[in-house]
Amino acid sequence: MWYKTKVSKIMGIQYPILQGPFGGKLSSVELVSTVSNAGGLGGYGAYTLSPQEINELIRQIKAATNKPYNINLWVSDTDAVDDTVSDEQFKQSQQVFKPYFDELGIDLPEKPAPFKTRFENQVEIILQQRPPVFSFIFGIPSATVLEQCHKLNIVTIGTATTLDEAIALETAGVDMIVASGFEAGGHRPSFLASAEQSTVGTFVLLQLIKEKVKTPVIAAGGIANAKGVAAALTLGADAVQIGTAFLATDESNATTFHKQMLFSDAARYTMLSKAFTGRLGRGLINRIAQDLIPQEMNFLPFPLQTQFMSHIRKAAIEQEKWDMIFFWGGQIAPILKHTKANELMQTIVKETTAYLKQLKA
Repeated sequence: MWYKTKVSKIMGIQYPILQGPFGGKLSSVELVSTVSNAGGLGGYGAYTLSPQEINELIRQIKAATNKPYNINLWVSDTDAVDDTVSDEQFKQSQQVFKPYFDELGIDLPEKPAPFKTRFENQVEIILQQRPPVFSFIFGIPSATVLEQCHKLNIVTIGTATTLDEAIALETAGVDMIVASGFEAGGHRPSFLASAEQSTVGTFVLLQLIKEKVKTPVIAAGGIANAKGVAAALTLGADAVQIGTAFLATDESNATTFHKQMLFSDAARYTMLSKAFTGRLGRGLINRIAQDLIPQEMNFLPFPLQTQFMSHIRKAAIEQEKWDMIFFWGGQIAPILKHTKANELMQTIVKETTAYLKQLKA
């Protein structure tokens, strides 16, 4: 059967379908457990959590499912030199965004406190708690960390946005590689070249990687239904990772309005922007992101920009000024149909089986 692949065998899952591990508190234990219990691999984006919170998260997931699951972290979680920015740079950013603070009737915030990377401390909890799968983006953990994961039977998954990144991940010895196309919603997790230089489409990237890399490949970006799954498998993918379609389900931790936007006509228009976090990511077009395209050089580095913009996000939600919020979403959003994660899984499995049978007929 189509679902008996290298990935499903290594992970011990029934279907080679991974749920995208959303960061920014968009993941939920309910979504992870629903996907895993349905035979796929649920994933939780934990890069914003403290080690203690990750410890509690894993306890909750274990209580909700006895199936494999994935915890995702960011190897590089800051772009700020010396953990901060100069007063002059911060004042420039304040001036760029001042009109939006004035419109919302809120004061400009003080300069964010220096940000200290959390990855090393987070990884310690991963090694202690031993989740079945540990995935990561924005880089490659140290050889020591990867070696420890292998000794502890933790499956490792790295993410590539270019062929060069895939080769680097294979050289490092990761178990699987996500080929993340530029169609995908959320951040572009590039780590060798800039995200702006790493905008390869999913199916092109998949074929390039399969030509040069022996490590199992997971296709991600622009896949939301059985046709996408069947196409990816036909091109050589060993599994798929689905993000936006699961983000839109009732079980995700996205806001109700975010989900409504993903099912609305607004979802037909997405863009890549740094305006809300300081790192390039895809979401639904909004006013601030469009207005400030010429001002990107004045944004704060990640994650200081995220902290700065959190004030606008909070006030915009309270005042229901939705055109001032960046709703994450991929280019595939206009075809979304399902609001229940289990129903989405069942439909994909059933229809993928039918499509691949037709191809063989």
